[in-house]
Amino acid sequence: MKRILSTLAFLFLSLSPTLAQTTEPQRLRMGVIGDSYVRNHREPVENTWHYKFAQRHGFEYINYGRNGACVSIDRQRFGPALWKRYQEMSDSLDLVIVIAGHNDAALLDSIGLPLYRQRLGEVCQGLIARYPETRILWFTPWSHDDPNFLQIVDATIDVCGSWGIPVFDAYRRSNIFARDDRFRDIYFQSGRRDHAHLNARGHDRFLPVAESFIMQYLNR
Repeated sequence: MKRILSTLAFLFLSLSPTLAQTTEPQRLRMGVIGDSYVRNHREPVENTWHYKFAQRHGFEYINYGRNGACVSIDRQRFGPALWKRYQEMSDSLDLVIVIAGHNDAALLDSIGLPLYRQRLGEVCQGLIARYPETRILWFTPWSHDDPNFLQIVDATIDVCGSWGIPVFDAYRRSNIFARDDRFRDIYFQSGRRDHAHLNARGHDRFLPVAESFIMQYLNR
């Protein structure tokens, strides 16, 4: 009897590391999709606030950013629009963050606001159908002297809100003063010539603001 118990104890101890490995919880997965705000233009993705957020909170991070991408229209140089491209994302994501609209604002005179709203609604509907159990959040572009940017931001808040997708109004509520030349000299990749792309210092500045917004939704 003692030999049998000893053998069973040995087998249990031998298997316990394997059992621990098989029961270890998988990391949550975070997908970020959008334009050069996501791709980070010419600097490493690792400098972005969303990458640093994922690292800080233990998410596996997947970047679906593409420079020059629009929500509403395909662009020959920059590829398919977001209303098509979201379908290329992984089926298994625990958090989806969309950062987009800058390029639609820059081209709004040719796109037209009705088409932007239509395509945006299709993105919202498609994301919800694809990820019914996933938290989906949207971030708008920074502030800009071009009044078309404010139109895009307000349309984004309205359309996403009609689908129940929370929007962070980075135009009005961020700590990124993108309309100021001296500010852009410090915090943007190409200085005052750049109205879109934060450098590493700029991403670090925005991280706590974005983090505060995201965290209020993660446990709901």
